[in-house]
Amino acid sequence: MVDHSLRRALRRATDGKALDVDEAATLLAARNDALDELLAIAGGIRDAGLRDAGRPGVITFSKNVFIPLTRLCRDRCHYCTFATVPHRLPAAFLERDEVLDIARAGAEQGCKEALFTLGDRPEERWPAARKWLDERGYESTLDYVRACAIAVLEETGLLPHLNPGVLSWADLQRLKPVAASMGMMLETTATRLWSEPGGPHYGSPDKEPAVRLRVLEDAGRVGVPFTTGILIGIGETLPERADSLFAIRRVTREYGHIQEVIVQNFRAKPDTAMRGMPDAELTDLAATVAVARILLGPRARIQAPPNLIAGEYDLLLRAGIDDWGGVSPVTPDHVSPERPWPQIDELRERSAAAGFALSERLAIYPEYVQRGDPWLDPRIMPHVSALALPDGLANPDAALVGRPWQEPDDSVPTGRTDLHETIDTTGRTGDRRGDFDNVYGDWAAVAGHVTAPDTPSTDSDVLAGLKLAATDPAALLLPAHEDAAVALFNADGAALDELCRIADELRQAAVGDDVTYVVNRNINFSNVCYVGCRFCAFAQRERDADAYRLSVEQVADRAEEAWRAGATEVCMQGGIDPKLPVTAYADLVRGVKERVPGMHVHAFSPMEIVTAASKAGMSIRDWLTMLREAGLDTIPGTAAEILDDDVRWVLTKGKLPAATWVEVISTAHELGIRSSSTMMYGHVDHPRQWLGHFRVLADVQDRTGGFTEFVALPFVHTNAPIYLAGIARPGPTWRENRAVHAMARILLHGRIANIQCSWVKLGDEGTVAMLKGGCNDLGGTLMEETISRMAGSDNGSARTVAQLRAIAAAAGRPARERTTAYLSR
Repeated sequence: MVDHSLRRALRRATDGKALDVDEAATLLAARNDALDELLAIAGGIRDAGLRDAGRPGVITFSKNVFIPLTRLCRDRCHYCTFATVPHRLPAAFLERDEVLDIARAGAEQGCKEALFTLGDRPEERWPAARKWLDERGYESTLDYVRACAIAVLEETGLLPHLNPGVLSWADLQRLKPVAASMGMMLETTATRLWSEPGGPHYGSPDKEPAVRLRVLEDAGRVGVPFTTGILIGIGETLPERADSLFAIRRVTREYGHIQEVIVQNFRAKPDTAMRGMPDAELTDLAATVAVARILLGPRARIQAPPNLIAGEYDLLLRAGIDDWGGVSPVTPDHVSPERPWPQIDELRERSAAAGFALSERLAIYPEYVQRGDPWLDPRIMPHVSALALPDGLANPDAALVGRPWQEPDDSVPTGRTDLHETIDTTGRTGDRRGDFDNVYGDWAAVAGHVTAPDTPSTDSDVLAGLKLAATDPAALLLPAHEDAAVALFNADGAALDELCRIADELRQAAVGDDVTYVVNRNINFSNVCYVGCRFCAFAQRERDADAYRLSVEQVADRAEEAWRAGATEVCMQGGIDPKLPVTAYADLVRGVKERVPGMHVHAFSPMEIVTAASKAGMSIRDWLTMLREAGLDTIPGTAAEILDDDVRWVLTKGKLPAATWVEVISTAHELGIRSSSTMMYGHVDHPRQWLGHFRVLADVQDRTGGFTEFVALPFVHTNAPIYLAGIARPGPTWRENRAVHAMARILLHGRIANIQCSWVKLGDEGTVAMLKGGCNDLGGTLMEETISRMAGSDNGSARTVAQLRAIAAAAGRPARERTTAYLSR
């Protein structure tokens, strides 16, 4: 007899109602008639999804080879026989030639995927692994993975699918150009299975659920087609299992990058700590697959490994799978070697018996093949295209031959290259880019991450804050005075006036009365970008009407034109353009320096630097050193937004983490490359996060002394996607602008002498007010400005020297031209 809660959950699933964790857990326990009903619901959802995808009744698989690059691992999972110890292996890693031998054998059998599986960072546990890498000139396991992936692409034509374990945002950036897809099993969100002695993941640092969820999220931010899944029967409860599926659904909705979800059943293996545990029952597996299908929906691609199901093909097809995963005619399953792969012909016959046709796919799923950008790096796109049919599935007749893995051709000018001029006349073509509805992730999921501001501050906090601002401004950065500092950000009326007065007194003491400016030109060399920052209205897809890309020659022409007009600096930044060769950054610097040797080159945000370095396979330090040798003088401290990852992931989706921004800036300073510092505020942030941002800047300045100035950047909302989606507020208020600029002067007093206000964002009248509240610098003439103008700023894109001097005069102060480093001209 079916109990009431199970009957209710089945009815809600039948009606397409949203299930909660408790209802999902109830369905996981379904058996007998209830299980049959559950499978029928899930199978119907799967069938609808296949029809929508244009391949009704088609079950897919990938013909692959399994490359166990290393079986050493720093983790100690209690059920794993893949990981072993050095003395049981002939070598710590497969040699490059061994990797290629496996891949070539696969190519001869028509395999198209090279599945790289390996232990997590073995060099951190095993000296033998460290020695092996050192002897061959590799800094890390991931360096070797990257090199082997490139070799497979160039020598065999197979597409790498990489499973190297836990990866950082930067690791994913570095590996994306050499892989069609990547993966890592979530396994479970049950932290107790990792944290408690005796748990299956105890003693395994890479199996902490929070760490693995961060990898899934970072893969989405980087735009990697990613495979994940859960492992059932390892001691988790049904609610914990349901929670794991909900976690995968959340990440999928937010980023849209989970190409496949594996539901894998635990099978006990000899010689492991869990050898006595019972295997997960196949009815349990079927129920879990069905619940996964119901929760993840018709668009999800769900698989169960066919070698672990004891021949129950029909049961799993009824449960809602639509993929059999990787099947190899060449190599064993090194993770479960005791259970051989089925023959592909058998898989085809069993699928046909259940009413399905079997079709081969690639390592990357068809939907992502067809979309191309931003899911495929231009360097691997030709390799994927060579093996794909127009519908994105594998071409059975494709020739498996090595193809060059190379940079895109040199950048050539394309698109609306006159945007810097016409943005002030004809404006932008539309208020949003063409992929607005999908590139930014699920807006409802994004909105769920926005945190509420604090409760209003008390008068006593404001008074305490003003006293400290006047007597010991730096103390406001200390945790002991956090409430007072936050209260000052919220100051209004007479308290705000007093705050601005104190800030202006500190300004006069630090830098005097001169209002400084630089004669410079902004050059945005490309606005093509697929990162998907939710605040950015500048980025365009290559095919969008307002997209453009400048050549080195055009950039040099603009620099020369600026020099003739009296400019001493060019500021060069662009979108993260996937077709921009990694050599382009140094080429741009050299192009300007060769044309105008005396021009100061202030160029490339930390996001541009870390992305290009990752793609080039170089460290940030080496990359910056190369740019310095090419002639780079300083870098802008943009891409900071708010240096709080909780805000950044809402605001930017795919931009670098705060710690990576700090790493890039600090490394630049250590190399003698100074930078500005910035904060963009007034969107989904609040004062306590602003305070945290200033603390980060102060810490960097204390260590490096490399910041030349701080620039407050009010959020321009008009065309910003996150505002159009109804999540961000419409920029900061006038009160907030005054408070933020004044607090910048106060909090950074004694550390950063120059506080700049942006006439582009504030307008002339607003800029005058900020000059009376702690600011001393106007920035530059710019000559062209498209980023804020594309966002909807209506303050123009250029100011003459006379206009900047007039702004200073309106504030009752003298004006003085400066260099980028704040020396007098």
